[in-house]
Amino acid sequence: MSLHRIQIYVLAFAGLLLMPYNSQGQDALNEKHMEVTLRMIGHQVLLSAGDSTSRVLPIIEDEGQYRIQFESELAIVPDDLVTIVKRVVSESSIASSYIVEVEECTSMEVVYSFELSALNQSDMAPCRSRSLPNSCYSLLFTSLEGGQAKAESVVVLSNGLFAKSGSHSSMIALFVLLFGGGLFFIWKKRRKSPIDPNLIVLGNYHFDKRNTALLIQDQTIELTGKEAELLLLLYNDANTTVEREFILKKVWGDDGDYVGRTLDVFISKLRKKLEFDAKVKILNIRGVGYKLVVDI
Repeated sequence: MSLHRIQIYVLAFAGLLLMPYNSQGQDALNEKHMEVTLRMIGHQVLLSAGDSTSRVLPIIEDEGQYRIQFESELAIVPDDLVTIVKRVVSESSIASSYIVEVEECTSMEVVYSFELSALNQSDMAPCRSRSLPNSCYSLLFTSLEGGQAKAESVVVLSNGLFAKSGSHSSMIALFVLLFGGGLFFIWKKRRKSPIDPNLIVLGNYHFDKRNTALLIQDQTIELTGKEAELLLLLYNDANTTVEREFILKKVWGDDGDYVGRTLDVFISKLRKKLEFDAKVKILNIRGVGYKLVVDI
């Protein structure tokens, strides 16, 4: 995400805070502000790992816990991670008490975590000097405040960073009223809700490998076994051309169970089932094979 787009989101957020309070509009904008901030954390983590080309995948929220996913494997230095998260969270004011966990994708085990407390502004960050080896990781961000961004105006400095401009007393009063006085200061018990490993994020779709289906909004689009195999094969090499002969061998095997245009027919069927998201496309690389292109 470009710095210009981040600035637009932040200015919109600041403008809404200065308008008469609207709970639904404020909640929606707070959510956008949270997502932009978490994507910035992911971007900075990739840069610290020397990766300036791969993507931060869409942020996933589950009952107050946010998951930052990466397109490629990376190595994580805990000391750099703690520094990046503290700086970006402080600049964006999304939370003052939170827990950050590093989860390994395959085992879904938390291999590193740290906590920052608003009570004394100190952090509990063990083993900061021990690097995590190159692998697939997700970052889990959990606020411990029972709410999202504090009710403060936000401006953008000339260097593109965030800064707080002061408390918005009327919004704080409404916040306290809505959440029952001291509810803001009650820390919710952290509950880990791992994402189903059989669900693959594919643009606006979720690809359910186990049940061979595509999920988008309130729709469930059934896939045949061969369609699911073909889609998974293309996904595993997303944005890379997969040769036609390789696809035929992997999906249909060596038993001669296919005819000349079988693959083309299945590609056509998949394209139709993916037509609800224009950012997900299967391209025909003439004379070579097919490529699944996914943009975010």
